[in-house]
Amino acid sequence: MDNSLSLIEERLKYSFTDRELLMEALTHSSYSNENGQDIKNNERLEFLGDAVLEIMVSNYLFNKYKSMPEGKLTRLRSKVVCEEILYDIAVNLEIGKFLLLGKGEETTGGRERKSILADSIEAIIAAIFLDSNMDNVKGLFLPRFKKYVNLAVTGKLNMDFKTKLQEIIQKDDPSKKIRYMVYKEEGPDHDKTFYIRVYLDKQTIGRGQGKSKKNAEQEAAMSALASRGCIDEKED
Repeated sequence: MDNSLSLIEERLKYSFTDRELLMEALTHSSYSNENGQDIKNNERLEFLGDAVLEIMVSNYLFNKYKSMPEGKLTRLRSKVVCEEILYDIAVNLEIGKFLLLGKGEETTGGRERKSILADSIEAIIAAIFLDSNMDNVKGLFLPRFKKYVNLAVTGKLNMDFKTKLQEIIQKDDPSKKIRYMVYKEEGPDHDKTFYIRVYLDKQTIGRGQGKSKKNAEQEAAMSALASRGCIDEKED
């Protein structure tokens, strides 16, 4: 397990002083239920992480959008601090492969379950907060949320970028074809980064990268849409 903890620390770009906190953040209740109630699971950390995340994003929105009224700030925060976004971050970090799950949860697809992955990100945020401070949490996680904030402000959050790109291209010219191609892979099998180009016929119109081909394709499609002025992908 020590090797797995090192791998996830590399992903997070953070080394824990107290690795027991990281272990706790990765332990689902199904594992402790099956292996002994003395084993800590991540439910308490999830509770704290939810509050830490809300404060972090609230502070960012309050300072970034100085003229935005309270009601709009609240709605904007709720769009960003949600299960879907946490799940997306967890998938990109490939958190699922590091979780400790009970046998029942394991056999029923727990490593890919949206709620479990989303909760694990909140638990990890809490673990980093307890292991260090809010500044480290902000440095590690606020950049991950900024692009979602920008998409939410422009009304583009939770868009399936591949589908949107396909719709735009086919509307312009139904005969044109889009294809995605991996042009580079980096890292060992357990920790790969995929680099993808999206082509319109033979022309490259976007590039993306991610810890899964699916995420890399979405990033490439988002890049293609941004280059056409369909969305603003700038993170600020």
